[in-house]
Amino acid sequence: MIEVVDITSENIQEKGFFCMRSKPKSEGYQSKLTWLLNRFQDGLKLKVLEDNGHPKGFIEYIPIENSWRGVKGSNYLLIHCMWIVGKAKGKGYGSKLLLDCIEDAKLHNKSGVAMVASSQTWLADKDFFIKNGFESVEQAPPCFELIVKKFNDHQVIPKFNHGWEERASKYRDGITILKSDQCPYIHDAVETILEVAAERGINSKVIDIDNSNAAQFAASAYGTFNVIYNGKLLTYHPINKRELHKKLDQA
Repeated sequence: MIEVVDITSENIQEKGFFCMRSKPKSEGYQSKLTWLLNRFQDGLKLKVLEDNGHPKGFIEYIPIENSWRGVKGSNYLLIHCMWIVGKAKGKGYGSKLLLDCIEDAKLHNKSGVAMVASSQTWLADKDFFIKNGFESVEQAPPCFELIVKKFNDHQVIPKFNHGWEERASKYRDGITILKSDQCPYIHDAVETILEVAAERGINSKVIDIDNSNAAQFAASAYGTFNVIYNGKLLTYHPINKRELHKKLDQA
């Protein structure tokens, strides 16, 4: 039986939140857990799809005014993440989760649903969403697109909060990591970056993004994780040591 489970503060300890579910005692998991408990009061919704009790994917979304992405808008829902585990793809799970989000937006008289997509990695590609009625409305470097499903042609669409390069240029001394707990994988990613920085004798510091406004005006449209090297964005997603060394050599 396929069931979409609403994750709340009452059942999250039992059900988890899909990501890193095999490592519930890890710091990344616990940090995300705390982050979620604080975000439910901001209108965040987290839904996990289960097939015969086994989790196969999830969707996380929030009113755009409280989103942790580099966008501005009003009266939309914004999808932070949607992920279907590899072998479960192609079975309609993603469509069911997305439909739940769209129906939730209509139920609460929202103007539509938006999402930051990526042509590279870590964020969902736009193609699935375009097939489900979204349209690309704007692009941002290095690889982001703002995609929107509006419920009628008279709605004002969301926009990116441009100014990425100017914001990144403030951090010129070595590696600066701007990070939040919105993604549980960020903790390990930060440890990897700090280790590489130490190995190469590069100055490094970590700045916590602890509110949605800071995420909306971070150094990339991803908002929640930005690695800056000498004033320029190096990566917006976790990478391994080999990839990081290569990026630093090319910077």
